[in-house]
Amino acid sequence: MTRKTLKVALLQETDRGSRDANLDAIEAGLREAAAKGVELVLLQELHNGPYFCQHESVDEFDLAETIPGPSTERIGRLAHELKLVVVASIFEKRATGLYHNTAVVFDRSAVIAGKYRKMHIPDDPAFYEKFYFTPGDLGFDPIDTSVGRLGVLVCWDQWYPEAARLMALAGAELLLYPTAIGWDPKDDQAEKDRQREAWVTVQRGHAVANGLPLLSCNRTGYEADKAGVGHGIQFWGTSFVAGPQGEFLAQAGTGQRELLVAEVDMARSEHVRRIWPFLRDRRIDAYGDLLKRFRD
Repeated sequence: MTRKTLKVALLQETDRGSRDANLDAIEAGLREAAAKGVELVLLQELHNGPYFCQHESVDEFDLAETIPGPSTERIGRLAHELKLVVVASIFEKRATGLYHNTAVVFDRSAVIAGKYRKMHIPDDPAFYEKFYFTPGDLGFDPIDTSVGRLGVLVCWDQWYPEAARLMALAGAELLLYPTAIGWDPKDDQAEKDRQREAWVTVQRGHAVANGLPLLSCNRTGYEADKAGVGHGIQFWGTSFVAGPQGEFLAQAGTGQRELLVAEVDMARSEHVRRIWPFLRDRRIDAYGDLLKRFRD
């Protein structure tokens, strides 16, 4: 990569109540980002609506869209008009009975530059994603764009060092995580703090271990469990941009909508990897057991 700096933005949003209202908010955010000279915008996970995975209901499959489809067409037109690289997040209907949690990348064009289907699918209280999503089958392949090779991963993927490493080994120049994560409102403050700090820390660790800048965009606001079983989720925002030593370049708050803008020095990865040559010193001859579920 020859460019030195890259101006990026993360659009941290709340659910506005409908797909059209959410896309209107995204359009406003993209226009604001373009006016600020931003080149790359990362949107949050499943930005078209509420986080519906708090319960299991076949009716929620009505929210899914094909790719290309109405949402990708609208976002693609904006990417083309505003000359932005945009990373979007769609509940993808691949076929009847086959659905994915899919990130879609546009490169200053209405044409889709690439896709990534979420690989790690959680199944936890209030995060019943295995009911809805088939694990991805596109692998950990970066997507080439005019601003660099993007290692796009999605939410639960962000807890797995293997995913970030494989993106780095395939030549990713940035790691990007559209995200939907928050607290159970019934947890005490100490537990909430531990969870949020763990989420931030593990991702900063991926930046450090791979010598790459990292962008993580989370949603914010309270969303009730429509089934009335759980306590709902208070999404904790805290979207952030980190440099290749895990240093914060920008960080959003926990409770408000925000367009977070940061300047990323793309030349730093070269420097950092020279002084911390983790890729050089990896013992690939001794890592065979990583392919096992567990060492009994």
